[in-house]
Amino acid sequence: MATLTIIKGDATSPQAKGPKVIAHVCNDAGGWGKGFVLAISRRWPEPERDFRRWHRERARNDFGLGAVRLVQVLPDTWVANMVAQHGTKTGSSGPPIRYEAVEACLRTLAAEAARLGASVHMPRIGCGLAGGRWDRIGPIVANTLLAAGVPTTVYDH
Repeated sequence: MATLTIIKGDATSPQAKGPKVIAHVCNDAGGWGKGFVLAISRRWPEPERDFRRWHRERARNDFGLGAVRLVQVLPDTWVANMVAQHGTKTGSSGPPIRYEAVEACLRTLAAEAARLGASVHMPRIGCGLAGGRWDRIGPIVANTLLAAGVPTTVYDH
């Protein structure tokens, strides 16, 4: 089992050697314009372009809660767009985060990161605009990425 490292810093600038995947949570409404995605878009246009196309063509692909797309942004770096947020607003059914979707996404990501020999880097996914709680997401990270032996770093600003 790998260990989780938590550091101060910017998740869009991973502090590691070798292949890296930057993971973040997206919503299932096709919105991209608030939160961590803005930091991603400031560095690379490809993840946003791919996400918007993926959502637009959702009738013909796997777009939906629990789905993941890796978008290569540098020779050794990918961004994982993970759909784990239902809509964008907190309502009667609670915050938009969907913990089951986080788990499905991270299981897929664990397999992809292992295939690439990559470490995973992320903010506290699902705990910003999605309204999730780290005391629920942290154990999911442990049971998926860490259990699969994937070195994982969480970046706090």
